[in-house]
Amino acid sequence: MARRRPASVVGEAAYARQNGPMVSASPHLQPDHACLIVHGKDTPGIVAAVSALIARQGGNIVTFDQYSDQLRDGAYFQRVVFHRSDLPAALPAIEADLAKTLGEGFELEWTLTDLSTPKRMAILSSKQDHCLLDLLWRHRRGDLPVSIPMVVSNHTTSADDVRSFGVPFFHVPSTPGPDKSASEARILELLVGNVDFVVLARYMQILSPDFLEKIGVPVINIHHSFLPAFIGAEPYKKAKERGVKLIGATSHYVTSDLDEGPIIEQDTVRVTHADSAAELARRGADVERQVLSRAVLWHAEDRVLRDGNHTIVF
Repeated sequence: MARRRPASVVGEAAYARQNGPMVSASPHLQPDHACLIVHGKDTPGIVAAVSALIARQGGNIVTFDQYSDQLRDGAYFQRVVFHRSDLPAALPAIEADLAKTLGEGFELEWTLTDLSTPKRMAILSSKQDHCLLDLLWRHRRGDLPVSIPMVVSNHTTSADDVRSFGVPFFHVPSTPGPDKSASEARILELLVGNVDFVVLARYMQILSPDFLEKIGVPVINIHHSFLPAFIGAEPYKKAKERGVKLIGATSHYVTSDLDEGPIIEQDTVRVTHADSAAELARRGADVERQVLSRAVLWHAEDRVLRDGNHTIVF
């Protein structure tokens, strides 16, 4: 299993020369800390084997989380964070030990990441900017352990705001009509090889299965409803007409099945008959910001483990 590699210096430098300097990395990154994710079938001895391996490799366990789903054929999931003072140099030896111990001994799948290296997060957006600007603001404060090599939008309304954060902005207009292949091809040119995951910050375009296959990295979306409902335009107007008492938001991984990907995070807020559609939209936007930022943080920290259309969030 390959660990995460640093961003392409040449590629990011090119973006910075065109659109401004890159935003500095989060101070909450953890030097000399690694995150080990393990999943497979639960069998006796996994915890002891992993603990012994880390001790054998001179590491000190900082956090250890595990979950065994006995209702789904004993599926096993584990997240371990450990420290070693010379971690970068030690990673190859640790990986070799993991391959032998977990691969041959237990037939488990695993990934090992260096927590001092931020994931590269691209943002796709449209006209609504509340989620976009919230992510940029949280990143500037150091609340998100990511780098943001670019924002891509099918509108230019947020260009100046994005560049004020020192983040490169690219305008890729949506292709008129149902065939979006031309605009998707341009976005792929910008993203492929330059990002570790993509966030749709109210990007109001449906991504094709071909795009999702070619992008090759996770894509996270924010949906303006709880357990998706009121699809399409003016969702809060529709919610007002139905007289709902709860509104909320759902953040999930994007799959070829529209708005049905694995759910990462959800939240709700109570409303009343006296709230206008505009007030529902205002309160809904606040929930969307919170839900999306939590989902992004947990993904960036390798806390979200996917199992089919389910997630385990440590």
